[in-house]
Amino acid sequence: MTWDLSSNKEHEMTGGVLPQEQIPLFNPFAEGFTDNPYPQYAMLRETAPVYPHPMGFWVVTRYADLLALLRSGASVELRNVDSGGMENLRQKDENRKTPLIDGYSMIDRDAPDHTRLRRLVQKAFTPKSIQALAPRIGELVDGMLDRIADAGRADLVPELASPLPFAVIAEMLGAPPTDHERIRELSGTMVRSLEPVADPAVMQAIEAADAEMAEITAEMIEWKRRNPADDLMTALIEAEEDGDKLSDDELVAQIELLYIAGHETTVNLLANGTLALLRHPDQLAALRADPALMPNAIDELLRYDSPLQSSRRITLEPTVLSGVEIPAGAFVIGGLASANRDEAHWGPDADTLRLDREGARGHLAFGSGSHHCLGAALARLEASITLERMLARFPELALDGEVTWNGRINVRGVASLPVSVG
Repeated sequence: MTWDLSSNKEHEMTGGVLPQEQIPLFNPFAEGFTDNPYPQYAMLRETAPVYPHPMGFWVVTRYADLLALLRSGASVELRNVDSGGMENLRQKDENRKTPLIDGYSMIDRDAPDHTRLRRLVQKAFTPKSIQALAPRIGELVDGMLDRIADAGRADLVPELASPLPFAVIAEMLGAPPTDHERIRELSGTMVRSLEPVADPAVMQAIEAADAEMAEITAEMIEWKRRNPADDLMTALIEAEEDGDKLSDDELVAQIELLYIAGHETTVNLLANGTLALLRHPDQLAALRADPALMPNAIDELLRYDSPLQSSRRITLEPTVLSGVEIPAGAFVIGGLASANRDEAHWGPDADTLRLDREGARGHLAFGSGSHHCLGAALARLEASITLERMLARFPELALDGEVTWNGRINVRGVASLPVSVG
């Protein structure tokens, strides 16, 4: 989904031109926001937890409110956006030249379509199949750590955090020989559809990447039909319930989704999580001293700096949160990252990384309700294996240069993480 901001003057969201009293409380284009959005989230939770933005959408930032919204019957389909400030968004989405992901992906569909698609995909995405990947993930991690050890220092994003999840999802799918680097490039372009986009050239690039990715994926599916194997792509092709199977377009869309979701957010979990540990040496030392902390540590890292910052919903009926009524047909941005730092839920140390935090698994980084992330178990597995082996291999792991962020508002993560390994 691309937010079409082209009809709005750029200065209306920058905060650099408008008088102070006209600057929106939620201003993700403010200087420094993508490096550290948490002060702005804290201000919203305190002063306007259910915020009607001047551009026509709503922002929900408290944990209890967001949990209720995610578990409600609210829609994810943009056709349900009512007329008003966000009508241009709905029109733009309906007029897309290549609406394959938005039209057929399970994350963009409500029940009963979502229920049907998720049930079919889930047949191929079982806990047993995920756990079976552990040895191969370990091999991939060890190979990348070997190269880092030989060099003595590395940028962990291009050397580990980015290539690992892509390699895992490609092998899990059983992708045939193809230009995997091109697929990764297309995935990186397509994920920008989750960001506010005002530049027509960027929007055209996203649509072009969508079309090319769909063509490549369709070719892979046809190859896999001729060469079935014990892998996820074959399982998706063969998935059936009461005679119901995924259509060709649905297959393409789900596989594209798995490439994008299975890669981009896990990159952020690995990079953001490693950075958080390196910036909190007491917690890093605690994890080294007690490896049994790892499962809870992964959830605390997800809570502390969510790989995906928000999730959209469209209200189907008037909805009251924190005493404020959101009308039916409203486009709502649910602040996952904000809810994960909400003091009212997590206590006064919500902004503190604490790997032994009780209840850390209750974070909303994977969403909640019927759209809870299907790949959560895979992301946890990859992060656990990577951190366990990296910390054991490099007892002197340390930051070694300037950390930079990717400049994204929603799929927010570290772009460069230079380290030395002793």
